[in-house]
Amino acid sequence: QVQLVESGGGLVQTGGSLRLSCVASGNILSIESMGWYRQAPGKQRELVARSSSGGRTYYSESVKGRFTVSRDNAKYTVYLQMNSLKPEDTAVYYCHGDIQEMYSDYEYYWGQGTQVTVSS
Repeated sequence: QVQLVESGGGLVQTGGSLRLSCVASGNILSIESMGWYRQAPGKQRELVARSSSGGRTYYSESVKGRFTVSRDNAKYTVYLQMNSLKPEDTAVYYCHGDIQEMYSDYEYYWGQGTQVTVSS
């Protein structure tokens, strides 16, 4: 069974930086994409950034120029470098991956979430 484990959340002041990490484990055959969603209280979960095979990346408009998503394919790890953080970035951040296990099709997997709080 594939598992995604996040780390790196915490409390930071406005303008500060945090780096999130997410490691995938299990009988992984291939990873098509890995990235990050977030969910603030009372709001829907939204896609923040994603790194797909071939080096393609996607960023939501609200984080472009401030966040950077990167992957270490050898370590099945995705990172989210978050700079110039704003209070509106406060949310639970979830790692996700489109991952193929041995003898299976691609499936979407989620991490347990890590809290990011930006104080004003």
